[in-house]
Amino acid sequence: MPPIAQRPRGTQDLLPADQPYWEAMSGTAKDLAERFGYLRIETPTFEATDLFVRAVGEATDIVSKEMFTFKDRGDRSLTLRPEGTAPIVRAYFDAGMQLEPQPVRLYYLGPYFRSERPQRGRFHEFRQFGIEAIGDASPLLDVEAIVLGWKWFGGLDIGGIHLLLNSIGDDVCRPAYRERLRDYYRPHLAKLSAESRTRFEKNPLRLFDSKEPQDQELKQKAPRMVDHLCQPCAQAFQAVKDGLAAEAIPFTLNPELVRGLDYYTRTVFEYQHESLGGAQNALGGGGRYDGLAAALGYRVTPGVGFAIGLDRTAMVLKERKPLAPPAPDVWALAVDPKDELYVFHLAGTLRERGLRVVVDPGAARLDAKLRKAAKRGARVALLVGPEEREKGEAVVRDMRLKTQVSVAEREVVPTVTQALSAG
Repeated sequence: MPPIAQRPRGTQDLLPADQPYWEAMSGTAKDLAERFGYLRIETPTFEATDLFVRAVGEATDIVSKEMFTFKDRGDRSLTLRPEGTAPIVRAYFDAGMQLEPQPVRLYYLGPYFRSERPQRGRFHEFRQFGIEAIGDASPLLDVEAIVLGWKWFGGLDIGGIHLLLNSIGDDVCRPAYRERLRDYYRPHLAKLSAESRTRFEKNPLRLFDSKEPQDQELKQKAPRMVDHLCQPCAQAFQAVKDGLAAEAIPFTLNPELVRGLDYYTRTVFEYQHESLGGAQNALGGGGRYDGLAAALGYRVTPGVGFAIGLDRTAMVLKERKPLAPPAPDVWALAVDPKDELYVFHLAGTLRERGLRVVVDPGAARLDAKLRKAAKRGARVALLVGPEEREKGEAVVRDMRLKTQVSVAEREVVPTVTQALSAG
């Protein structure tokens, strides 16, 4: 018979061999975020659909094409979260965090869902590490967010990261710029791709996201938002550039960088990696979103943050820095299955000392079990045969030196510990 079910398209199994990479990424995220004063938050994996429609923008690809939306038994529309910022802003107000000392610094690790075409580094279910600093408009927080992400890649020893930076203005200077952009593109609409013609009407800034060949020449000659910033936006952007220069973090000004979500204002940034080509070279990015809270019906509250894709980062990490799952410290076995409970007892004593111990049950030959121990990388084997069981002893075998010694039960822990420390 065929298998009952197979892994759904656009998902992946994170196997034991993958776990060292994920533990490195999450461990580095936790350590670094907390050193910067960020505290962990977890939001539900699904939210009211309207939260994302109002936050991300009805005309965006995420809302129009990519959300996993369903009705509950009360006929309410719910959506598996496609991004993390809107739920965290909602939680910020729901929990009354606006009454705490500002800014509130939060970080998150978890799964997100988008119905994009699966391809290398892109999945229907994907995982992100992100931060949000909510409640303060200081450009220094933009710098802090960018620096934290940069140092996270450094903590993983991932070189080849390029930082792209831009400012897309705010509600004061951006409306006039949108019209300037429309005026530029209007005589050339017939030359644009179908998707760009749609973006021209709904959100002309997204014209810079186009990867279609027929759009490239027009995009390169289009007026840039960074040249039309109001004075407060220009001053804030200069403060961000000065802060990054002071931290010796290299960046490239990219006037075409707008990010794909409607809630961004002023600073936007993106981390790219040299080994990822084409449209999939971004590992993550973020920016400031001072208008998001108001779009969700709350009071105007500034915020800034980033989200980094862990799935795509894991691909780069595997290519640059091979990691292996932890090997057992001890491989415990009984020559005679009748002695397995005794071996299990000895293994438990060793586990209480913090050691990783695998008990190998069954009636296989001793040499076969020792080969398994060697293949798994165990440093010590603990063997009990009928003679050892009768005497209340065990054999401690150093798998590297191929030496062994019989010891009384009370000497098992110190002998194993000594063998491990010598290795």
